[in-house]
Amino acid sequence: DVVHKMGDQGLFGLPFDVQYGGQGGDFTSLCVAIEEIGRVDQSMGITLEAGTGLGINPIHTYGTPEQKERWLPDLLAARSLAGFGLTEPDGGSDAGATKTRAERDGNEWVINGSKAFITNAGTDITSVVAVTARTDRQEISSILVPAGTTGFIVEAPYRKLGWHASDTHGLVFDDCRVPVDHLLGTQGKGFNQFLAILDDGRIAIAALAVGLAQACLDHSLEYATTREAFGGPIGRYQATAFKIADLQVMTEAARLLTYKAAALKDAGRPIKQAAAIAKLYASEAAVKATGMAVQIFGGAGFMDDSPVARFYRDAKILEIGEGTSEIQRLVISRGLGLPVER
Repeated sequence: DVVHKMGDQGLFGLPFDVQYGGQGGDFTSLCVAIEEIGRVDQSMGITLEAGTGLGINPIHTYGTPEQKERWLPDLLAARSLAGFGLTEPDGGSDAGATKTRAERDGNEWVINGSKAFITNAGTDITSVVAVTARTDRQEISSILVPAGTTGFIVEAPYRKLGWHASDTHGLVFDDCRVPVDHLLGTQGKGFNQFLAILDDGRIAIAALAVGLAQACLDHSLEYATTREAFGGPIGRYQATAFKIADLQVMTEAARLLTYKAAALKDAGRPIKQAAAIAKLYASEAAVKATGMAVQIFGGAGFMDDSPVARFYRDAKILEIGEGTSEIQRLVISRGLGLPVER
């Protein structure tokens, strides 16, 4: 019901074409929405981020007119959600090690393999998942698999450290058959397509991290002015005040890096380096911010019903999803011309 309400407000259609029900806006607007929702609830923030950046964007960018007409109207209105099946049990950062296979059999692709940690893949309103699969020994392609297809098995939801209200499942494909026209984009170009999609997603994850850092600043500032110790509010002591000052600096720096990258995206300029920088700094700042916020709250911050405790659990995945911090440093190093090996 919350996703539907977000759809009614046009959030899932913010940067997409009006002809399919989108708002015709820009990528920066989507980042603002993700930041503000993530400032309150990271699970709903990632639902929006993955639903747009990983679910809608591949179809909007690489889909045929027929695929767009079939899937986009419901996805842009959030009547349904789409997933992005890239990560596998034995292939996370090394996404090129994809083992899932799709073999042509007449007018169908027959898919066999598995995916791991896939967001929005098993909700009641999931309509389709785009998956990467080897269509030849040397090539990886992207194929759209509708929910409910025979041989498409959604495993039980994971029990996660954080993002408890976000849908995350493993997927299994057991002789899963889909029509050949479900190929997304050009055969053999699926890996490169998804790498480009991930560049956009890294900026959006940075926006989610900015929202989390801002929330830590907000809660810490309020707590420091109301919690008293030794005869006054704890915010009057440098031990607390300086932590909050550092929170402000980290949050502002992360926000500026994020919206610089978003502005480059909207201007049609290269974003790989800027996206990696924004994602790296903002995600690590968010993790650090939650630790500082819990410390400011003291024992109260260690309680499950504390907002900063929830943010503490939610933060770590920001350094992992859509490219680990190590991968971002690799991208940045290579962007500087360094001959860095994996």
